[in-house]
Formats: sequence, structure tokens, C-alpha cells
Amino acid sequence: MSTPPAEDGTDATMGPATDIETTSNTFLGDFWVNFKRWNLKAVRNPFVLVVSLVQPIIFLVLFTQVFGGVATQAINRGAASISYETYLMPAIAMQVALAAAATSGVGLVNDIEQGMFEKVLVSPMSRVGVFAGKSGAELLRIAFQIAIILVLGVALGGTVETGFVGALGVMAIGVLFAIWFMSLSNIIAVITRDQESTIIGANLLQFPLLFVSTAFLPLEALPGWIQTVATYNPVTYGVDAARAVILDQDVMTVIEVTQFGGIWNTLVPALVVLVALDVVFGTAAVVMLRRATSADVE
Repeated sequence: MSTPPAEDGTDATMGPATDIETTSNTFLGDFWVNFKRWNLKAVRNPFVLVVSLVQPIIFLVLFTQVFGGVATQAINRGAASISYETYLMPAIAMQVALAAAATSGVGLVNDIEQGMFEKVLVSPMSRVGVFAGKSGAELLRIAFQIAIILVLGVALGGTVETGFVGALGVMAIGVLFAIWFMSLSNIIAVITRDQESTIIGANLLQFPLLFVSTAFLPLEALPGWIQTVATYNPVTYGVDAARAVILDQDVMTVIEVTQFGGIWNTLVPALVVLVALDVVFGTAAVVMLRRATSADVE
């Protein structure tokens, strides 16, 4: 004979009755958990923040002091209407975004080596939520770093013609620009699962991309073959968009657009290119994370 359940809801043979709990994960919940986690990691290890800022600051100071006179003549063709400090600020802002985005994959490799990534893979969390939370924390850090560069650039004699709103615009462009390279860095991390390979792979692209673009000199001042490469270089579109906002004028020469008027002749094509790159590389990164298995990270 079976023993009837007690009046207090317990079973005489099985002990206290238990409810079956189900895990209900949401994208926003997974995003927020990972967003907080990666922000805490950044606060506890500010070394990465400092290192990714040092090189761009050195470039900003040295380039303006050493090449300022010659470069000013090149960008103004003899007239001194735009200072090189002002001209260089958007380039250094995009360099900060590149340098910080390159470290994104390194953080993922650390998780892989510590076994944290394997735990995430077997958890019910959304892969998209995990990647979005991690990326959101890193993009917040990039926006903060770009703000520092703009303040330093103004202190050195540069100006932002569009004021505080323009500065916010440059930060937003830097964040949009960083997404594709951050995604690439994470793709390299998932493929190599090695810190050194990830650092080398990401850093190997940074300087060529910067120097074969319109970052440091106008397109017409560059050699012919560099002008051709610059046309297909994502850095050109990020720098031109930021520069258009800072100077409050149309600066794009790789694509001639006239139908939008003013700075929008630069912003519209540049933002279209950057969004397309973000979608392609971001999707590829999420696909790589989804295909990863515990066996891949052992």
C-alpha cells in the first residue's frame, strides 16, 4: 500500500515535495550579465585600458609636434585654415578604436584558457547575448578612450567645430567603426585559441590599415597605389566620417557624393560602409561562437 501524502505537502516516503524549476533565459538578461562581467574585468585590470591609450597618445603628440608644419601645408595647400592637431584628432580617435578592438580577442582567449568559455558553451545563455554583452562593455570603454583623445587634442590646439554634440558624434562613429575589427579579433581568437597568435594577427593589420588610408594626409597627397588601396580601406571611411563631424564639412574624396549636402555627403556613404562591415563581421563572429563546442576549447 502506498503512503498518502501528509497534510503539510510532504510525502512520507520521499520527504519534502519539490517543484521542478525551469531556467528562463532572456537575451537582455544574458546581455546584462556579460556586460557587467566584462566591465568588472576591465575595472580590475586597468592595464589593458592604459596600454591601448598610450600608443595613440604618443602618435598624437609626436605627429603634431614633428610633422605639424609640413602636414599643415599639405592639408591646406599653403593656407593655414586647418591646424594639423584638428586634422589628426579623428585619425587618432579611430586608431584608439582599432587598438582597443584588437584586445577583444585576447579577452576571449583568456576565457578559453581559464575554462570560462567552456562553461558558457554548455550554459543555456544565448550566444548572441554573450557576444553582445562582451562587445557592449568593450565599446563603452572605446567611447571613453576616444573622449580622452578629443580632450587631449583640444588641449594641444585642436578644435571641434561642431562642439559637444560633434564630440559625441565622433565617439559614436568610433564605436560603429570598432565593431567590425572587434568581431575580427574574436574570430581570430576562436580559430587560434592562443593569445600570441591573436595579438599578432590583430596588430599585424592595424598599422598597414592606418597608413594606407586618409588618416594622416589627404588622399591627393598620397602616392597613386596608396590612393587605390585607401578607396577600399575601412579606416578611410571611419576617419573621413569623424573628420567631417569635427570640421563640419564634406571631406570624402574616395567616393564623390553630392545629393545629401554638407557633411552628409561624407557621413551617408561612410556610415553605409561601416554598417555593412559590422553586419558581415559581426554575423561571422556569432556564427563562429555558435559552432564552437566544448571539444574545440579543450
